[in-house]
Amino acid sequence: MKQIPNFFTLLNLVFGCLAIVFILQNGIVITTDAQGSFLIDIPEKIWLASLFIGLAAVADFLDGLLARLLQVSSDMGKQLDSLADIVSFGVAPALIIFQFLRLSLAQGEDGLQSSFLWLLPAFILPCAAAWRLAKFNLNTSSSLSFSGMPVPAVGIFVASLPLIYWNVNIAWVQDVLLNNRFLYALIAVLSWLMVSKIPMLSLKFENFSVQKNLPKYILLVLAIIAMILLQWLAIPVIILLYVLLSLLFKTKTS
Repeated sequence: MKQIPNFFTLLNLVFGCLAIVFILQNGIVITTDAQGSFLIDIPEKIWLASLFIGLAAVADFLDGLLARLLQVSSDMGKQLDSLADIVSFGVAPALIIFQFLRLSLAQGEDGLQSSFLWLLPAFILPCAAAWRLAKFNLNTSSSLSFSGMPVPAVGIFVASLPLIYWNVNIAWVQDVLLNNRFLYALIAVLSWLMVSKIPMLSLKFENFSVQKNLPKYILLVLAIIAMILLQWLAIPVIILLYVLLSLLFKTKTS
């Protein structure tokens, strides 16, 4: 019975590995249009990586939920969870940004000959995730908030990018996702949020009191509205709302 949560933790890791497989199998594709002009893109199949990161997030949620329900939480499970998270929500999302950086740089003149060094900032993300998870594991006190943005939230944010790129037909959105300055800024902001000491809401419910869970209920309502109105764009918007509500309803973190 006590190994059931660990099974879901390992499932999280497997999904993260599968996400990496689909990211690395989808390099830049160069084709030509009817006029003979070169078209540079990444295959649409990369959205499967986003799917597996999403499944990893579900498994990550279930392992914690089952550990609490079965009362089998352990130090082993905590360490295993962090090791799985660094793959699913650190390395895999970093490789998504790596591919978007490649595509962004390839759009420019002689872009395909751009130095590999311009792609290395993508790996700041998993380094920050590892730092965040190590700090979390060393914190033995309990709290209703996190110190810094949880790594799975960052992973889900980045995993939404391929889905938005392939499903949101808005010109400025496409331009933003192919702007290397935006991608570098995104790496910097997400990495900083993870290693920062900013109090972030925990989405765990100890009870269903509206007074004690007001920011969580507000986030839930806004998330439903965002999903109805924005569809795939709702994912990063919900993560942004989570950060803003955490700042508005600051609680003491340990």
